Amino acid sequence: MNGKRNNRLLLGILAGIVTGGLAGGLYPEAGLSVKFAGDLFIRFLMMIVMPLIIAAMISGIAKLGDIRNLGSLGTRTLVYYIATTSLSVLTGIALVLLVQPGKTGLQSSRNSITQPEAIYRIEGNGIKLERGALPEGDPSTFSLHLLDRNISATITAAEHTDRSITLHTSGWKQRNDTVSIRSGTGKGVRFDPLAEQRFAKEQRSISEILKEMLLGLVPSNIFKAMAENDILPVITFSLLLGVALSMSGEAGKSALSFFNGLNEAMMKIIHLAMYASPIGIGALVAGRLGEAGGFNGFWPELQSLGSYALTVIGGLAIHSLVTIPLILKLFGKTSPRTFALNTAPALLAAFSTASSSATLPLTIECAEEKNGISPRTAGFVLPLGATVNMDGTALYEAVAVIFIAQMNGITLGLPELFIIFLTATLAAIGAAGIPEAGLVTMVIVLRAVNLPIEGIALILSIDWFLDRCRTAVNVWGDSAGAKIIDVKSPAS
Repeated sequence: MNGKRNNRLLLGILAGIVTGGLAGGLYPEAGLSVKFAGDLFIRFLMMIVMPLIIAAMISGIAKLGDIRNLGSLGTRTLVYYIATTSLSVLTGIALVLLVQPGKTGLQSSRNSITQPEAIYRIEGNGIKLERGALPEGDPSTFSLHLLDRNISATITAAEHTDRSITLHTSGWKQRNDTVSIRSGTGKGVRFDPLAEQRFAKEQRSISEILKEMLLGLVPSNIFKAMAENDILPVITFSLLLGVALSMSGEAGKSALSFFNGLNEAMMKIIHLAMYASPIGIGALVAGRLGEAGGFNGFWPELQSLGSYALTVIGGLAIHSLVTIPLILKLFGKTSPRTFALNTAPALLAAFSTASSSATLPLTIECAEEKNGISPRTAGFVLPLGATVNMDGTALYEAVAVIFIAQMNGITLGLPELFIIFLTATLAAIGAAGIPEAGLVTMVIVLRAVNLPIEGIALILSIDWFLDRCRTAVNVWGDSAGAKIIDVKSPAS
């Protein structure tokens, strides 16, 4: 009966993704109109993340029995995370060096109608381009269009300097929207006004981000951490509380009973969320495609960076379809096909939400209810993995950084490749389980090998899509790790 329920749910989610994709792709305005349902679904999931983590970790630690088992569990978890993340980065580096998307796709991407080749800022009713070039044609024939909002303006004049081009417009006021600039011939470029803001402020080194992560393990206010959905300090608090209650004997039994009951209640709420997941996930897909301008806005972006996108997706496919299944088969003594089918609802949710944290309730539900992973292991490994185990993100960052180097005609030697391997692995650990966190940590990798951080603007137009792919791989790696570690753990 459980298998039939899982199949129905899986079919429902797939139907939601297909329906949402067609709605948002063909009718962008309709996709935007239903986006609120997807946002509501994510808010519902995020609402139960914190109580679920606390209850699952405390009840799981209590079931470990001998407290020394916690150290053994933590060691195996850490070894798995480091090993799989390192393998994913090596896969990405090998593939991008083999395919060389930055060289093969250089000319086509430069001629693309949607390529974000410049970072710009709004100055009153004008646009100042700090870098890059405009489409070919007379600047007086250029038109400016706010994507998805049906608002256009005319560019009346252009001022050129060695470092910038300022376009003066009429009929348009300052906005924080993605816009496109097109010439009279129909050719144009697309710019994101928030592009520079997304990464220019992040100038931290790898040592600084690791220090911040260590400091972040200990919250100054646990309730503030919960309110801000800051998972790592909540995990620290839950571990300490679980250990303390386990060592409290009779005095701690009533509290442990409460958290055991809370954990069961959270699982019931997750069951309810699963029924709504096809609608919520479908709305998320429709809304995101609507924001991208539908298929007409998305496909040109994908084509312009096709070699790069295929390299990232190919690396993710190798890691998720070859590396992880082999490890799962050898060390988890489990059929990868069956395990993947049981985990599919969480993977599809991860693809749709682009957030490991928001997907965590569904990931735990699939692990415990469908894959038979013990609550003690799932409650410890999966919340931690949603924050620090980012196989897909690490692979993506390595590919993106080398792609940016290739696009700029920069040759990287073995020392630079080793630095990329090391920093991509460590930076992925510091990436939060939120959408597009990889863009922030990528700055660290770029700076480590002295590459221009403005190169990130080159890949922004399709990052939202690749973000979903790598998040699904992140969740897949977490789930497989929970099974492997559970098999190696002492019996409950």
